[in-house]
Amino acid sequence: MTEPTNAHNQPPAREPIFNIPGVILAIFAICIAVFLIENYVLTDAQDNNFLLDYAFIPARFSQFGGFYSPAAWLTTITYSFMHGSFAHIALNMIWLAAFGSPLAARIGPLRTSLFWIVTAIAAVMLHFAIYPASPIPLVGASGAISGMMGAAARFGFRRSTQRNSAAFTGPILPIAVALRTRTVLVFVAVWFVTNIATGLIAFTPGQGAATIAWEAHIGGFLLGFFGVALFDRTDRR
Repeated sequence: MTEPTNAHNQPPAREPIFNIPGVILAIFAICIAVFLIENYVLTDAQDNNFLLDYAFIPARFSQFGGFYSPAAWLTTITYSFMHGSFAHIALNMIWLAAFGSPLAARIGPLRTSLFWIVTAIAAVMLHFAIYPASPIPLVGASGAISGMMGAAARFGFRRSTQRNSAAFTGPILPIAVALRTRTVLVFVAVWFVTNIATGLIAFTPGQGAATIAWEAHIGGFLLGFFGVALFDRTDRR
C-alpha cells in the first residue's frame, strides 16, 4: 500500500546547479543559433552578405545616410547577437550568465530586454563617435554585457541569499558611494585597464573580417553604470 506523503517526509528540495532566468537563456539561444547558422548553414558568400547586412558598420551611418535608415539602425541591435569565433561566443556567454542572471532576476524579462537593446546601442554609438568612417564590421554581445557589468557595480555586487534566487539585492548605490566602495572601485579600475589594454594591442582572436572594440565596451559599461536606475523595479528599490 502506498503511504501518503506530507511536508515532513518529503525529501528536501535541492538548490539548482544553474539559476539562469529565462530571458538570459533566450539570449543564449539567439546567439548560439546565429553562430551555428553562420558557421554551419550559410556558404562563405552568404555569410559575408549576412555580416554586411547585420553587423554594425560605422561608415553605413556616416557615408550612406544611415541615420535615416531603419535597416541601419536595426544593426545597432543585431550585431550584439553575432560572434566571430567559438572562443568569442563562449567567453561572452560565460560573462552573460555571471552578470546577466542576477540583473534579470532583479528587474524582470521585459526590462532586461530593454536594457540589452539600450546598452547595445550605447556601445556602438560611442564606437561610431570615435570611428565614424570605419568600414570594419563590429559584432559581439560584449557591449551589452559590459552594461550588465556596470549595473552590477551599482548594486555593489550584492546578491540575494534567498533560496532559488540569484537576484541583485538592496538599493542601487549612489554613484559617489559606489565609487568609494572598495570592491566596486577595484572592479571598475581593473575592468577599464583590461579593456583599454586589450584595445591598444588590438587583440581579437579568431575574428577575421569582423572586430570588437574596447570603446564599445566602455559605452555599454557607462550606460549600465549610470542608467541602471531607470530600469530597476520600483518594488525592489
